[in-house]
Amino acid sequence: MSSDPADLRHSIAAPDHFGPVLAPFACDPFLTRGRLHTEAESSYRSCYQRDRDRIIHSSAFRRLKHKTQVFVYHEGDYYRTRLTHSLEVAQIARTVARALNLNEDLAEALALAHDFGHTPFGHAGEDALDASMTPYGGFDHNAQTLRILTKLEERYPKFDGLNLTWETLEGVVKHNGPLTGDKAETDRAIPAAIAEYAAQHDLELDTFAGAEAQVAAICDDIAYNSHDIDDGLRAGLFDLGNIADVPLVGPAISQVLETHGDIDRPRLIHAVISQIIGTMVSDVLSETRRRLAHAHVGTPKEVRSLDHPVVAFSSEIQTADRAVKVFLLENMYRHHRVNRMTSKARRVVSEMFKLLL
Repeated sequence: MSSDPADLRHSIAAPDHFGPVLAPFACDPFLTRGRLHTEAESSYRSCYQRDRDRIIHSSAFRRLKHKTQVFVYHEGDYYRTRLTHSLEVAQIARTVARALNLNEDLAEALALAHDFGHTPFGHAGEDALDASMTPYGGFDHNAQTLRILTKLEERYPKFDGLNLTWETLEGVVKHNGPLTGDKAETDRAIPAAIAEYAAQHDLELDTFAGAEAQVAAICDDIAYNSHDIDDGLRAGLFDLGNIADVPLVGPAISQVLETHGDIDRPRLIHAVISQIIGTMVSDVLSETRRRLAHAHVGTPKEVRSLDHPVVAFSSEIQTADRAVKVFLLENMYRHHRVNRMTSKARRVVSEMFKLLL
C-alpha cells in the first residue's frame, strides 16, 4: 500500500465514508495486504470498491452475457446467462454481507468475478475443453479466472491484468476452500496459473478464504439452485407438481399458496423462488452467527485459520440443498432437451479447439 492507513482514515470526510461499521472479523479496506503492483490510493473509493469497478468495466465481465450455465444461448432470453447469474449472486452477497457487518464491496466484487473463467455453453463446454487440453494439463475455470484477472485483461499502461487487491484474488482462488494442506478437500495438483501467482503474492493456499469470499461462494449456491428451478419451470422441463415433494421447495410452495391463494403461474413461480432464496439467506445468517459465536473469531486471520468454513448452511438446509441438486440433476441437467444441446456444445468446443490449435 502506498498510503499509511491512519493518514488515509483522516483524509476522508467521515468515519463511514467507505461504508457501514465493519465487524472485527471483516476485511477492512484500510488493512488490505495491497496490490501486486503499487498504485496511488483513491480519496473517495476504498480499495475493494475500486476492485469491483475494475471488474465491472472489464472485457471479461461483458463477455459473461454470451455464456450460459445450462441452456445454450438460442434457447431464449428468458433464461440466465453467466452475466445475469453473477448480478444475482452479487445482490444476494451484498445482502448477506451487510447483515453480518462484513465488507459488502469485497463480497460484491468476488460475486461479480467468480465466473470469469467459465467456458461458453455451460459445463458441457468446460468438459469438452478440459478433455481437449488433457495433454497440456487440462482446463480449470478457477485458474482461468485468475489468469484473466492477473494477465489477460490488458487495460492499464504499467501492468497486465486488473491489479486487484490480495483479498479479492485470494477470495477468487479459495472461495471453495483451501487448495493445499490438511484442510483441502482433494489432493489434486494446483493449477499452474494459481501456483505461479501464489509464488509472487502468497495467497496462503492452505487456509480458508476470508468471510466475504465464503459469503460469495454460498450465495452462488443459493442463486444457482433457486434460479435453475426457475429456468427449468419456465422451460417446461418439469412443473411445480413434480418438485412439490422436494425439501425446501415444497414448503415454499405451501407458504406462497397459504399467503396469496390462487394466483397465476408466472407470479406463483416468482413467489416460490423468492421464498426459497429468503429461507436460504435466513438460514445462512443464523448458522453463520452461531459459528462465529462458537469460534470466538475476532480478526480475518482467525477466520482463515479455522478448520471449517464460518459461513455455512445449517445441517437441515444442507440436506435440503442436496435434495434440490439431485432433483435438478435428474430432471433438468439430464433432460433430453438439455442433453441434445450439450452434445452440440461439446462438438463445437472440440472442433474449435482443433482449428485454433
